[in-house]
Amino acid sequence: MADGVDTGSATRVAIACQGGGSHTAFTAGVLKRLLRACATRSYELVGVSGTSGGAVCATAAWYGLVTSGTDRAVETLDAIWRDFAAHSPPDRIANDWLVWMAEFAARGGPLPLFSPYELPAAELGRDRFLETLESHIEFDRVPALAADTSMDLILGAADVTEGEFKTFRNEDVTAKTVLASAAIPTLFEAVGIDNHWYWDGLFSQNPPIRDFLTVPQTAADKPDEIWIIQINPKHREDVPQSMEDIADRRNELAGNLSLYQEVDFIETINDLIENGSLPQEYKPIGIEFIDLGSDLSSPSKVDRDPAFIDRLIERGQRRAERFLDGRS
Repeated sequence: MADGVDTGSATRVAIACQGGGSHTAFTAGVLKRLLRACATRSYELVGVSGTSGGAVCATAAWYGLVTSGTDRAVETLDAIWRDFAAHSPPDRIANDWLVWMAEFAARGGPLPLFSPYELPAAELGRDRFLETLESHIEFDRVPALAADTSMDLILGAADVTEGEFKTFRNEDVTAKTVLASAAIPTLFEAVGIDNHWYWDGLFSQNPPIRDFLTVPQTAADKPDEIWIIQINPKHREDVPQSMEDIADRRNELAGNLSLYQEVDFIETINDLIENGSLPQEYKPIGIEFIDLGSDLSSPSKVDRDPAFIDRLIERGQRRAERFLDGRS
């Protein structure tokens, strides 16, 4: 993966992308900078994973890298987020209305509840999501591309009826599996794949991490480090008291539950290795975080305003640069 770098001495890195709606435009910005670093520094990217908006970013990055390299990956990330943003006047009106509704609900305002099965707009949103992905990613090429690369692509979703976590890996990734990972149940109908029905991966592994340890067969095949792009803040300075702040924090904690279960799994494995309790196919793995910050509200996760999206991408690039500077 690293152009002009001896991958035999490079640090093997996997990148895990947490979900979080429009806030994952930040993830796109982080990836743009990290991918360029992997191409020029002593890093070898061995896998990317993601959930929800993080799954979109992970898939775009992986596809660009395995088809044409870093420039194509960056272009694909930019193009998808440009198309997701609300540019047209009708789209801007719909976006402003949705953000207002989310803010009103977060403040405790009474709103009528509608199922996505009752709203034509839900079907339109699903179709636009799929069309955007398919206009930039040739999913029919994914099985062949996956067979031709050692870089893993792993997406997380939740099996609605079985109550189980589901990961879609490599050749199994399609536009529908990305949609399944992003299918928020209040906005999208459950996504049917092979007689199973899936909701947003926020209910499962957000994002998938342990797969980077369990899928590779040998220690040499596993990453040395996992870099987690975190959308939901872990810490808050104050106890939330307003309805809006309470709703924000509840959303953040829910989004982080599975993340820290995944991290705890890695740390447990590291402890067992240190104690000599695991066979040689395991090795200690470092965990690093690149976080969005805590200044954004939960309702803004549905905001597709182009200027907001651009600011998040720029913030992601700055945070990634700071992260890399701290490692040099």
